[in-house]
Amino acid sequence: MAIKLENVGIAVRDLEATIAFFTDLGLTVLGRDTVSGEWTDTAVGLDGNHAKIAMLQTPDGQGRLELFEYIHPEAIETTPTRPHEIGMHRVAFSVDDIDAALEIAARHGCHPLRGVATYEDVYKLTYVRGPSGIIVMLAQELKKS
Repeated sequence: MAIKLENVGIAVRDLEATIAFFTDLGLTVLGRDTVSGEWTDTAVGLDGNHAKIAMLQTPDGQGRLELFEYIHPEAIETTPTRPHEIGMHRVAFSVDDIDAALEIAARHGCHPLRGVATYEDVYKLTYVRGPSGIIVMLAQELKKS
């Protein structure tokens, strides 16, 4: 059996703000829609499912995020995930300039949880708390001299 990762779905509080954050980082919007009806109730397992959605893609075409903002039922606010909690953890992106990526994140009010670390002279990386509490890892591969 062949298997391929299609996308990562993330429920968000504010679809427009979240789209702005990820498109500023370099993702592109592939499409947007509002979905509801029996097929969404069945697929998602939630009666009365009604949401605004957007599909975003990384510039290399390999990674996709499906963002959705619930219209019905009312979205439930939760405490943002912490790095050591069980469950959906983070979404990670390779960037070619971590400082530029952090400047973009800061314009959206998103800052590193602690700072920028260097892993064995291979990567500079950090976790930022993105829109709706999403943990976003940014990693820049360091060039060996």
